[in-house]
Amino acid sequence: MGRAYQNRKESMAKTSDMKAKLYSRYGREIYVTAKSGGVDPDGNLALRGLIDRAKKDQVPGHVIDKALDKAKGGGGEDYSPARYEGYGPGGSMAIIECLTDNPNRTFGDVRQAFTKTKCKIGTQGSVSHMFDHCAIFVFAGDDEEAVLEALMEGDVDVTDIENEDGKISVFAPNTEYFKAKTALIERFGEIDFDVDEIQFIPQSYTTLSGDDVALFDKFLTMLNDLDDVQQVYHNVEI
Repeated sequence: MGRAYQNRKESMAKTSDMKAKLYSRYGREIYVTAKSGGVDPDGNLALRGLIDRAKKDQVPGHVIDKALDKAKGGGGEDYSPARYEGYGPGGSMAIIECLTDNPNRTFGDVRQAFTKTKCKIGTQGSVSHMFDHCAIFVFAGDDEEAVLEALMEGDVDVTDIENEDGKISVFAPNTEYFKAKTALIERFGEIDFDVDEIQFIPQSYTTLSGDDVALFDKFLTMLNDLDDVQQVYHNVEI
């Protein structure tokens, strides 16, 4: 019983740590998005989508409210975005997006994750050209033509629309995020988006084998353990 209790205690502590990191990352991103685009979700579509995503990930309301209150105050930390790129195990590629108040510290931490796993950090643009930077919206529906019509009327440069299993997926260049979301909401009203994000999607995938699998797991773990890292994109097929 003692060992079982200890295992459960360690498991709960690990879960608690994961939740704390998740809440911290959402809080930081909500703060930065609200500070730059306004604290009213109705007038800041990026903020609205971020808050909806946070709620779906079960981020408590007080975490969201605290970030918004901090943005209203106008003071607080001065976070800025930072993006790093490079080559992971087995010739894989990775893009790491961060929010930081100390770029020198963040760069050093990210570089260490690369070097300790025998990977190579690159210069800006070294691998991002092998990813598509897309605005992605996924929601319930089956009328692909009506969605395309709404987007065309909104002068949105649509990359692709998929209709599968009662879900519509819209892909557009990242620069078209606001126009695309506005066009969809104006035509269909309030939409409960399953996905409402800007992501890097790899143009091709890499399959790892042997020691590279464990090395890649260590690489991802080291990056995700960093407080400044918001998102890691890669082209590894797991």
